[in-house]
Amino acid sequence: MRTTIEIPEELLKEVMKITGATTKSQAVKLALEEKIAITKRKRLINMKGSIDLDLDLDILRDRK
Repeated sequence: MRTTIEIPEELLKEVMKITGATTKSQAVKLALEEKIAITKRKRLINMKGSIDLDLDLDILRDRK
């Protein structure tokens, strides 16, 4: 999908340097993927302790 956006040149150069991206498109894609991954991790961390799975490890491991 083609989209026209204005990104500060210094910011784009830094992303390309950090990620090793060889094109501007690749740099933007990598930056977006990383932001998505970070956000998903934060959401999972925030859910810690809020889900009760009610699991018995002995039963799951076939121990009696």
